[in-house]
Amino acid sequence: MATDRQRIDKWLFFSRAVKSRSLAAKLVVAGRVRINRDKAAQASDLVKPGDVLTITLERRIFVWKVLDAGSRRGPAVEARTLYEDMSPAAPTGEAPPDAIPGLREAGSGRPTKKERRETDRLLGDD
Repeated sequence: MATDRQRIDKWLFFSRAVKSRSLAAKLVVAGRVRINRDKAAQASDLVKPGDVLTITLERRIFVWKVLDAGSRRGPAVEARTLYEDMSPAAPTGEAPPDAIPGLREAGSGRPTKKERRETDRLLGDD
């Protein structure tokens, strides 16, 4: 059936992967969307149920299996019925690669207020 097929930009918009169709089109043209391992070349490329999409968004990679063509941009609960998330699980217990590094080692850098008070007490400053 031809009605089961839908433009990739519309589908990305309806599935709430992006905020607008124009952003979806830019994402596709930039080569950040793959349909069944092949780069989507145009925003007018068609997807159908059963296709697997690989989407790169802001340092994250999503792997979604298309379950249905959307008819509107509805609430998030409705949007989640359009795809099955097959993305690899994020490693647990590890900090993400862009996490802020740990605190400084003791004794390096500026002293804390507690350390300053201790020094003042030992020196007899009131």
